[in-house]
Amino acid sequence: MEPFIRAEQFHYIENQTATLVNSRSSTNDQAVRSAMIAITQEKVIDAFHTLTEDQKQMISQIDQIKDEGDALFFLSRLKQYIIPFTKLTEQQIKNMFPKVKKLQVPELQAIPWHTLTYLGWTDHGSKRKYIITYLDQEWTALQGEFTPSHHPGICSICHETEEVGLFTVSKHDKSTGETITRGNYICQDSERCNYNLKDKTSFLQFINRIRT
Repeated sequence: MEPFIRAEQFHYIENQTATLVNSRSSTNDQAVRSAMIAITQEKVIDAFHTLTEDQKQMISQIDQIKDEGDALFFLSRLKQYIIPFTKLTEQQIKNMFPKVKKLQVPELQAIPWHTLTYLGWTDHGSKRKYIITYLDQEWTALQGEFTPSHHPGICSICHETEEVGLFTVSKHDKSTGETITRGNYICQDSERCNYNLKDKTSFLQFINRIRT
């Protein structure tokens, strides 16, 4: 079977699995347990637009989880079918930001590619943050000023409460001659943000707001 699970879908399943295990341990009512299992199974299946019968059967086995051991076994099987983020080379990344001189590329060997919906990192020296993702059959690369906040906030990408910063992108509007600046608060830690991301919708909305 070919990989069919996107990173954010796997993180969603992880979250639902943890909730299921906690819920099962909190009640002895069989009717309540059965309802929780059925609801969880429906949720994880609905996270996918299309599934083959084999894929659906594999995902549906979440209903067999009774404890943390079962959960770990279930998730370890699913990990084999995650669609990995394409590993990029240093030169490929530099080619995506041709106007940036002396671009500071992250340590590529340390990146957990299979967990990523997007690649993001901060160059603290230049106070800039970089984001790369693959959308609509092409690479999208964004760069912007990044100012860390002194207080936790809601990330515009993952919608979780984390240590955030203001990511701003400025563009010249040729029709008006004015400079337009758009910004959103996002996670300082992009790896953590990827782990928090359980639905690609919010990420796509963020990308569209920034680049339009």
